[in-house]
Amino acid sequence: MALLVFTALIVVTATVVMHGIGTTQWLQFLARSQSDSQGLLLPGRRLLILVLSATLMISLHLLEIMLWALVYRLVAPDELVSLESAAYFSAVTFTTLGYGDITLSSQWRLLSGFEAIDGIVLIGWTTAFLFAVLQRSWGAIGVRSEKTEARHANS
Repeated sequence: MALLVFTALIVVTATVVMHGIGTTQWLQFLARSQSDSQGLLLPGRRLLILVLSATLMISLHLLEIMLWALVYRLVAPDELVSLESAAYFSAVTFTTLGYGDITLSSQWRLLSGFEAIDGIVLIGWTTAFLFAVLQRSWGAIGVRSEKTEARHANS
C-alpha cells in the first residue's frame, strides 16, 4: 500500500505542477500583452481571451487525465488492457463522474481515489482561474462604463 500511495503522490504532484505552469504562463501572457495598465482585459479581445482561457484549461485537464491513464497502464497493465480504456477510466475518475462500468481490483482501487481528489482540486483551481479572468473582463466593462458616465456628466 505504501508504494501505491507514493505513486499516487508523485502523479498528483506532477499534475499540480503541470497545472501551475500552465496557469502561471497564461496569466503572465495575459498581463504582458492582453491587459491595460490597471490589469483589465483589453477591449475587443475579452471574448477571445475567455474562450482561449477555457480551451487552455480543458487542454491541461486532458493532459493530466492522460498522465493518470499512462500510470494505470504502467502499474496495472492487466487492469486496463488498452490506453483507450485507461484514458476513459481516468476521465471518468478525474471528473468524479464515476460510471462504474470499469473498475479496478481491490489491489489498485485506492489509486483511483487519489485521482478523484486530484481532479476535484484541479477542476476547482480551473474554476477559480476562469472566474478571475472573467472578473478582469467584467471589471474592464465597469471601469469603462464609469469613465463614459463621468464624461457625459461633465459635458
